[in-house]
Amino acid sequence: MPVNAFTLAFNAIAIAFAGYLLWLIYAVLTSPIPFLYNVKSVFVRWRATAATVLGVALVVSVFLLMQAMAAGLEKSSMNTGDPRNVMIVRKGSTAESSSQVTREQLRLIQYWPEIERDPEGRPIISADLAIIMNLPRRDHSGEANVTMRGVTPLGMQLRPQVRLVSGRWFTPGKREVVASAKIAKRFAQCDLGDRFRTGGAELTVVGWFEGGDSAFDSELWMDADEARSVFKRENYSSVLARVTTTNAAASLMRRIESNKRMPLRADLETDYYAAQTMTAGPIKILGNLLATAMSIGALFAAMNTMYASVGARTREIGTLRVLGFRRRVILASFNLEGAILAGFGGALGCVAALIVQSLCVAFGVRFGTISFNSFSEIIFQFRVTPLLVAQGMLFALMVGVLGSLLPAIRASRLPVIAALKAV
Repeated sequence: MPVNAFTLAFNAIAIAFAGYLLWLIYAVLTSPIPFLYNVKSVFVRWRATAATVLGVALVVSVFLLMQAMAAGLEKSSMNTGDPRNVMIVRKGSTAESSSQVTREQLRLIQYWPEIERDPEGRPIISADLAIIMNLPRRDHSGEANVTMRGVTPLGMQLRPQVRLVSGRWFTPGKREVVASAKIAKRFAQCDLGDRFRTGGAELTVVGWFEGGDSAFDSELWMDADEARSVFKRENYSSVLARVTTTNAAASLMRRIESNKRMPLRADLETDYYAAQTMTAGPIKILGNLLATAMSIGALFAAMNTMYASVGARTREIGTLRVLGFRRRVILASFNLEGAILAGFGGALGCVAALIVQSLCVAFGVRFGTISFNSFSEIIFQFRVTPLLVAQGMLFALMVGVLGSLLPAIRASRLPVIAALKAV
């Protein structure tokens, strides 16, 4: 099932649930049964309550953490790029590593009027080369693909979110590279002064950079022309250009699209990287599947607790009926208890997810996965957003209300005489 189908299904259920919840709140507010009665009933049976709360908390925390992984991946792509830049790649390519821009095309592009000039009149443009290479992991668990990006000095200027944090930038012609600090923590041979062989040449790591939680945190950089020499590539992978205005960006994209001699396409750099979020899709699907499977268990846990509560309070329910309380009032009251249980569990699950995120940030823990576009490693961080917390709480309340619905119906339908005779 596609991701958007999960989202649509969740939204439809949430709308229906919101309607029922509004009725439940109205019934409780207009009910003569005090709200404190429901709260006390939850705490009196603390053992069953604790089991249900922990079950719901586990479901919510897993749901949030899986969604937070997908949000972290999406944020990594959204943080990449500058709205003033235009990315130019070969038409039909799905990633920079599969794109080619020739040197002749580069010479033509740099003189177009839409390209911004520096104070000396030089076009602010950079031709990059993206290469997929293999490096051993630092924990000796095997090897993985990483992206080596060849950039020009202007390429650094075009990416202001990238900053050097240790060592120095590479010197063209000396077989030097600068690694992302996050890559260096996950892969061997990336410490300052380390050397590794790739493309038939030995490269030396002379610096670390931070990419501002962008896609550049998953790369190593070296000089673009030197990269073409080391990896024996005649052409570049992409061209990044700074444009004068927003209108100039649109004009440049139209110019490239209408130029039939150049099989190229152009996008705003921010749009290009935002489209590279395909990897987050399977993680969202997995998170939804796990949450669905675990929520079934949480539903049964809540249902079991509420059925036990109904069985233990049979005479109490009969007394409420004799006192004149209507069936819908009793139904809403017991349903509210299920919502209270799940609310506690949801809050606990959200707190647990936020604690995990805080610990990961405090200890510099990062996660990696494979990009389905370039088949190289992508490094990202958990992102538990306020929207995800709201979804987690809504998810918990849905579990609580649905899990307590059948026991609440049973409680409201108990015959008065049989309830009063119960021991």
